[in-house]
Formats: sequence, C-alpha cells, structure tokens
Amino acid sequence: MNDMTKIGADTWTVAGRTFTSRLIVGTGKYKDFEQNAAAVEASGAEIVTVAVRRVNISDPKAPMLTDYIDPKKITYLPNTAGCFTADDAIRTLRLAREAGGWDLVKLEVLGEARTLYPDMRETLKACEVLAKEGFAPMVYCVDDPIAAKQLEEAGAVAIMPLGAPIGSGLGIQNKVTVRLIVEGANVPVLVDAGVGTASEAAVAMELGCDGVLMNTAIAEAKDPIRMARAMKLGVEAGREAYLAGRMATRRYADPSSPLAGLI
Repeated sequence: MNDMTKIGADTWTVAGRTFTSRLIVGTGKYKDFEQNAAAVEASGAEIVTVAVRRVNISDPKAPMLTDYIDPKKITYLPNTAGCFTADDAIRTLRLAREAGGWDLVKLEVLGEARTLYPDMRETLKACEVLAKEGFAPMVYCVDDPIAAKQLEEAGAVAIMPLGAPIGSGLGIQNKVTVRLIVEGANVPVLVDAGVGTASEAAVAMELGCDGVLMNTAIAEAKDPIRMARAMKLGVEAGREAYLAGRMATRRYADPSSPLAGLI
C-alpha cells in the first residue's frame, strides 16, 4: 500500500456519511460560479456549504450553482448564514429541506454583525429543535469546550469551533481550547472560520480536528485555484503529522548525533 492509498483510506464519518477529503469549502465571494467550481475541483473537497438565504430561487434565467457544481457528485451542506435568531435559522433549514431534501445541514446563529460571533443561547435552542425534527446539524460555535459538549448533548452531529472571526484570516487564535474540544468530543470536530493560509489549515489538523471549513481564504486569494490546491495539501500534511505523532518539545537542544565517543 503506497502513501497516497493510506491517505485515501483515512476517512471520516458524519451522520452516517463517509468522506475522504477533510476540507470543506464555501460558495461565497467568488468572481463567478465557474471560478468557484474550479476551486472546489482543485481543493478535492467533497462537501460545499451553501447559504440558503442567498440562493437564487426566483429567477430561472440566472445561472445557478447547481449548473457548475453537481449535487450528485458533491454533497451540498445548506447553512444558515445571515441568521441572528434561532427561529430564523430553523425556518431557513426547514425551507432547505422542502426545496432539496437536505437533512445534513450547517447551523450558525450569529450574535451581531460586527464580529459574526455565534449567539450560543440561540444556537443551542435551534440545535435542539432541529435535532428533534430529524435534521443532522453540524454546528458553528465559540471555541469553548463546555459549549461544545452542550451542543453534542443537544443533538449536534459535528462541532465546528471558530479559529478566529469569520473572514478575518487571523488563523487559529486559541489552540488550547480547540484541542480540549477535540479531546472531549464524541462527534467530529472541524475548525470553521478564521483560517487564512495553508499553514493554518495544517495547524487545525495537527490539533486532531477531523476537518477544516473555509471560504474567504480561498475566494479572496490572488489566485483562488492555486490557494485551493495549497489548502488541500495543507490539510493532508497536517493530518499526516497528527497521525505520525510529533516529537516531544524540550527546553534545550538534543543533538541528532551523540556527543559521547567523538574522535
């Protein structure tokens, strides 16, 4: 078995669905659908997020995302971007299920427009209702291990802590809490938001996360297609490093060659 076969066999599962790629990409901010589709192809992603509230459902003449990214080949993950209350998020995902039959969904309930931080009280409320209605919610949340456990108990099928504010590109600001969430979770954990470049995607995977979700980091790169490819490699490298088990850190040097018995 060669190395690529090993990487390919290292799958992850959410809500009974198994995927090979650990990179999820968004469908916003791209120049056009064609560029978006090319970035998805270069990233190797098998899941794309789609903002239900921004989907064209009224103009049949306008181009549609499904014309460029085939929902039979790529899993669509409807999300509640732009929702600021539990009721709005629930209503949005009910609409998505009616329109496309989707039950694997991404829940996010934002607290305010400036930081786009999640409102955890509204998020928990929405998660409980959606889970009872048969949805499988993957949930965007603060990087808080207590909140993550509460979401899991409320029916979340994946926990998605932010690395930094949405669209900021600041990278993972609190590796300690992300690792604690990973250690305490019985469902997949994916860093969602804040990643800006491939090294930061690798960090998320080295912390033991099951995957990384990103949109702006690729869409706003000077060369989105090349950045999509870089992110794919970053996620794969970080995952391999995590599985390999990194060396211990030391306060002082430890020579590669023994100093005793020198000529």
